[in-house]
Amino acid sequence: MTAPRLRTIILGCGNIAGGFDATRPADADPLTHAGALVRHGGFELVACVDPDLQRAQGFAERWGVGGAHGTAEALAGLRGGVDVVVVASPTDLHEEHVGLAIDLGARAVFCEKPIAPTLPAATRMVEACARAGVLMAVNHTRRWAPDVVELARDLRAGRHGPVRSAYGLYNKGVLNNGSHMVDLAAFLLGDLTLAWAGSAVADHWPDDPTIPFTLVAEGGVPVQVGVGYAADTALFELQIVAAEAVIAMEAGGARWRVRRPIDNPDFRGYKSLAVGEPVDGTYRLAMAAAVENLHAAVIEGRALASTGRTALAAQALCEAIRSASGADTASLAASRRNGLS
Repeated sequence: MTAPRLRTIILGCGNIAGGFDATRPADADPLTHAGALVRHGGFELVACVDPDLQRAQGFAERWGVGGAHGTAEALAGLRGGVDVVVVASPTDLHEEHVGLAIDLGARAVFCEKPIAPTLPAATRMVEACARAGVLMAVNHTRRWAPDVVELARDLRAGRHGPVRSAYGLYNKGVLNNGSHMVDLAAFLLGDLTLAWAGSAVADHWPDDPTIPFTLVAEGGVPVQVGVGYAADTALFELQIVAAEAVIAMEAGGARWRVRRPIDNPDFRGYKSLAVGEPVDGTYRLAMAAAVENLHAAVIEGRALASTGRTALAAQALCEAIRSASGADTASLAASRRNGLS
């Protein structure tokens, strides 16, 4: 028997909603919500909303969406007839839009990260979904990437020996991109605590600086994370140092390199790391895997790989990093309200 198609609304029609896939080949691995939902086939896109109605209409035409709207109020007639709401709107609107999803009677929400501008707002959203019995998935995408899932399994099984340390690099905001780094480290290494935060760098978002920090994972493993500048290049990389390998995720997960100890050719009795050959990563498969997981969670009750609770833990650490760095979050929030973001 064919599983029912889940009636789905997409709030926000920007790049991650569908724009990154808009001009890619039809057989390319989907990088966006709409691309993955359409490819899966188990979702019916009944409506999309964007304040730019022309963009919403173009989005609807591109992805075969039933209706395009310029305001969320236009969705009132769908109450009781919605299964999934994708929240791909600006972060400031996430709490309102998650509330709308609950009001419409959705069974699940797939929310972009960060889930909210502040920890209290994020907490309210997660708790509201829990009270309403609404599943909440959060797009910390690497939790669905097959190679990251395999690495997490291997590290837990000790297949590379004990983990000694980890080193990351990121830019474009401790909440926007740093939350990905924190969540990834937690997924791979377990519970984290904050040990240190450095000076904030205003490299992109006026209300979300990029901040270097050090975390401590289970077993006392240090996780040191440095920063770059968003205008220079996209930057998101993580290196895991284990007893039997150094495993590097490069280019955001598009490429991996594993370096293993070999006998040093010049100094007898010493080990050195082999150069290691770069291999293509499977990050491009993550969004399709996320949508598959979401469908199975709604239809079969399968556990979600990335939830409101895991995202909330990452956001709490990011807020602690901002506080420890001395970043003036009140001034940052004011800059957002004054239209500087």
